[in-house]
Amino acid sequence: MAKPTKLTNDIRALRFAAGEMTQAELAERIGVTRQTVIAIEQGKYSPSLEVAFKIARVFDVPLEQVFQYPD
Repeated sequence: MAKPTKLTNDIRALRFAAGEMTQAELAERIGVTRQTVIAIEQGKYSPSLEVAFKIARVFDVPLEQVFQYPD
């Protein structure tokens, strides 16, 4: 089993702030599967840098507003 990442995110809150966007809608917009979005959202998977930027652009926010990495 994959080790959970320390990377945290606010994807769920951002999806709901964006008119209750579904995980499937986000997945389609960034070019990944819904399962990938679920894993990223739950902190079970760290996205590639490219996917991380795509997520931030969907919500029109800085990368740091989507993902946090503790010191």
